[in-house]
Amino acid sequence: MIEGIEMVAATDRGRIRLHNEDCIAHNAAIGLAVLADGMGGHNAGEVASRIAVEVIASGIEGALVGSKPPRASASAASLISEFISQANERIYKKACTCRNLAGMGTTVVVALWHSGCVSVGHVGDSRMYRLRSHELEQLTHDHSLAQEHVDRGLMSLEEARVSSVRNVLTRTVGNAGYVVPELSTYAVAPHDLYLLCSDGLTDMLTDEQIAQVLHAFQGDMQRAAEALIDEANREGGVDNISLILARMPGVTVSGAA
Repeated sequence: MIEGIEMVAATDRGRIRLHNEDCIAHNAAIGLAVLADGMGGHNAGEVASRIAVEVIASGIEGALVGSKPPRASASAASLISEFISQANERIYKKACTCRNLAGMGTTVVVALWHSGCVSVGHVGDSRMYRLRSHELEQLTHDHSLAQEHVDRGLMSLEEARVSSVRNVLTRTVGNAGYVVPELSTYAVAPHDLYLLCSDGLTDMLTDEQIAQVLHAFQGDMQRAAEALIDEANREGGVDNISLILARMPGVTVSGAA
């Protein structure tokens, strides 16, 4: 872990949805943030996202509490992968045994800070961004049909944002017997600000709009989180909106890229 991390979180059901199917958890003491955006009929999405967050957060916390934090990026990524896989198995089995939960699934994005780095694992289109030196960069790569079209040069990023297939996911947690999360590790710099969010935020706000809010309230993360929710609702709030903000301490930290 990295001492001195500040974290805040916010979630809102938005202006259209009757229920909030997002679920979030964060633990600054061990440098962990988890966000899931559930899907499925009735309350199945809520069930899937809650299972994912509970399994991943409790699993990683249990592995780290009372033991040395992971110093190698491979160890941190392995922990993330292990508990995303466990969450997938738990959700899939429950969906197979409960008729009213059939077909439920969820996206997930997990961040674990350690030894001057952050390891990230994700499935679906929930994202993680980094604001560094006034530049906002998306660190995750959406597992969606629209993103595949962008990757193949069939669609621009602007077209993808309004495409009818923008929310068609190509990889989810719980919809199959196994899942392969995408894993990455990045070096951390002093004062980095990280954002984990559901697509209820990114479908409503462009990266430029998100960056403007973060810049405007960078001295107050709670106000920044609330302002992002407010802006997404002002733009329509058609989906649940959830986010976690994590700011690095203003000291130099060491670690591999």
